[in-house]
Amino acid sequence: MKKLPIGIQTFRKIIEGGYVYVDKTRFALKLIESGGDFYFLSRPRRFGKSLFLSTLKEIFQGNRELFKGLYIYQRYDFRPHPVIRISFGSGDYSEIGSVYKEILRILERNIRDLNIDCKDREDYKGCFEELIYNAYKKYHQKVVILVDEYDKPILDNILNRDRAKQARDILKNFYSVIKDMDEYIRFVFITGVSKFSKLNLFSGLNNLRDITVVKEYAEICGYTQRDLETVFREHLKGANMGLVRRWYNGYNYFGEKLYNPFDILLFIANGFEFRNYWWSTGSPTFLIDRLREENYYIPSLEGARISEEELDSFDVEGIGLLTLFWQTGYLTFKEKEVDKILGSISYTLTVPNMEVQRALNSLFVDYLTRQEYEKHNFFKDISSSLIKGEFESFIDILRSIFASIPYQNYANNIISRYEGYYSSVVYTYLCALGYEVVPEDNTNRGRIDLTLKLPDKIVIIEFKVDSSEDPIEQIKTKRYFEKYLKDQKSIYLLGINFNSQKKNISNWKVEKI
Repeated sequence: MKKLPIGIQTFRKIIEGGYVYVDKTRFALKLIESGGDFYFLSRPRRFGKSLFLSTLKEIFQGNRELFKGLYIYQRYDFRPHPVIRISFGSGDYSEIGSVYKEILRILERNIRDLNIDCKDREDYKGCFEELIYNAYKKYHQKVVILVDEYDKPILDNILNRDRAKQARDILKNFYSVIKDMDEYIRFVFITGVSKFSKLNLFSGLNNLRDITVVKEYAEICGYTQRDLETVFREHLKGANMGLVRRWYNGYNYFGEKLYNPFDILLFIANGFEFRNYWWSTGSPTFLIDRLREENYYIPSLEGARISEEELDSFDVEGIGLLTLFWQTGYLTFKEKEVDKILGSISYTLTVPNMEVQRALNSLFVDYLTRQEYEKHNFFKDISSSLIKGEFESFIDILRSIFASIPYQNYANNIISRYEGYYSSVVYTYLCALGYEVVPEDNTNRGRIDLTLKLPDKIVIIEFKVDSSEDPIEQIKTKRYFEKYLKDQKSIYLLGINFNSQKKNISNWKVEKI
């Protein structure tokens, strides 16, 4: 079997080293021959963006023999072009001076690799202009520019708005050279995690085509189910493929559903152990800070709707929470809807897979309850009680959870900032266990607060706070349970009343349909 390319982002090293390679060269050829010259792609971290840029580099440098046996080999002339490579992937940009220093290092590397020079290397904009022109004159071919992690200096400062603006303005000045030197450029490909507004970062680059959600490029990065069943067939012998799909598949750009390559490579290397591989490379605590700012009701993240304009208006001055969750890979597309009258486009978002669901909601539990350590015992007990159908035990555990929430949570007004705080806590605990949980579940008679889907049962949950109403009666009156009669599973109606003074469950009731 071929070796696994864990951590390898260099196309040449993968091919010459005999590593597994999922052929993406048909997308490269389509880009090169489509008539456009300037492209932008956003994908989450560890998704294969750097490897794709490395593949483009070898194609444009004319290294045909590396591509023997791949899609592009007999279909492209491999005429060599000078290639300028720009990557902000390494380095810490928490100090604004480091952005300047990295740009200068990038220019130095390209000066060395292309064997050309510029008059003033400290003038980063002027040097970049000279670099493009001098490369064009020396090699008698238009220049290819490949930009990786274009946005990292901004994202590293995303919680410091002033510093993020400074980083953005430096990069905007740097990238403006691409527009000014258009006549000497053959091809530009820019990638990053985020989709910062082109108006504010690539001002004037009107011919930059964003292929992030273009269906024909949906699988340009990432692995498909077919890739696992063919390219990785030998590596995955004996793996529970149904569970692999639940844990790691689900990223959607309106083509085939995708796996993050990092997950699959480490899953195989670790003997088929199901872990949060991708998540562990960057826990998004900055998202929690954004949740605090917007007082967001956590269960409404699942199934949230967002317009195309909101996705494209992301910038330092206006960082939409849903856009941030989507761009960083913690939400993905579920559906696309086009207004038949106005033609406007909107999207429904969802958590991509069990890995993200479990880890993200575990983080939410920490935030909502400050139970970073106690939660692990609660997880185990909740799972056991629900599988056994022991609802009294389940309620006792919930009471223990709320009783152990530190007083500071209430003193700091976290509850007052969250409509539905109590249901948010229950929701995040259940989701962190990996269960399928549907918040605000729509029926033809109204919305169920929470539907929990277990292997052998459906639990319909209605919450009330400081109310004398019987939540069970509401479920029965509106016949919410009818939606799930066809599932041929036991259906339980669970009503829970909370007392905001006691900060806990005051009473509850369960009935089986």
